[in-house]
Amino acid sequence: MTDPATPAAPSGPPTSVVRLDIPGGREVTHRDVAANGARFHIAEAGDGPLVLLLHGFPQFWWTWRHQLTALADAGFRAVAMDLRGVGGSDRTPRGYDPANLALDITGVVRSLGEHDAALVGHDLGGYLAWTAAVMRPKLVRRLVVSSMPHPRRWRSAMLSDRKQTAAGSYIWGFQRPWLPERQLVADDGALVGRLIRDWSGPRLPDDEAVATYQRAMCIPSTAHCSIEPYRWMVRSMARPDGIQFNRRMKRPVRVPTLHLHGSLDPVMRTRSAAGSGEYVEAPYRWRLFDGLGHFPHEEDPVAFSTELVNWLKDPEPDR
Repeated sequence: MTDPATPAAPSGPPTSVVRLDIPGGREVTHRDVAANGARFHIAEAGDGPLVLLLHGFPQFWWTWRHQLTALADAGFRAVAMDLRGVGGSDRTPRGYDPANLALDITGVVRSLGEHDAALVGHDLGGYLAWTAAVMRPKLVRRLVVSSMPHPRRWRSAMLSDRKQTAAGSYIWGFQRPWLPERQLVADDGALVGRLIRDWSGPRLPDDEAVATYQRAMCIPSTAHCSIEPYRWMVRSMARPDGIQFNRRMKRPVRVPTLHLHGSLDPVMRTRSAAGSGEYVEAPYRWRLFDGLGHFPHEEDPVAFSTELVNWLKDPEPDR
């Protein structure tokens, strides 16, 4: 049996686990693209300006199933990618720092034959979307972030806000060797199901959706690769590479930005996320969804998709 804490050689997992259909009858195309020295699985629907969707933890591309349909119907080329080490993408032994993961994202934009994209990121995907907008601004047309503050705001809140430190206790727990990986895959990924339910608001996900995420986490090496970015985020705080990254993120975001957040998010407090606009020198819109938790795009997909599509189609997003 493969040790879940040991990265496997780059190879695709069983396609039936991650190459899924999406609800509503919309056809989605699955394929692999090469970028930044690795292979990434994408799910694509529609034609038009590119919108690249970036998932968070503990999920994979399928978390955007509702938005793929809404964006495609609205005239966009909607692409949801699996981040490095997750879903159908390569599980490499290294490369899980945010700077390299952001280069994965902008590399996928280039590999798709596009000059730029609107990035939509949730949780870790939001952290990386912020990073990509700073590192490769010419490749980011617009920025949408859900359930994640700007990286500098995240760092400050985790270090100075006791309530946020407590809310993000799972991240501190990830710093232990071996044990977190084993906990994530134990009992067929039962912990994944508990986290998703605990982090959601009153509108809990259905059992089949939870089971889908549990199966994806149990693909060998996924648990290890999923938490490596969080290990870097904490362990690098006092290291030269982390200090350099934090300084680099002082550069302002200069593309229109939509920041979405659930008022009942138990792991990323509203107070922590609010205020990220100070790092944006462009039109910035803050939208708080009352009664939703950490996964607003799944808890109320209609409201989330409506806000997203309307903003992407708005020629003056600062209104």
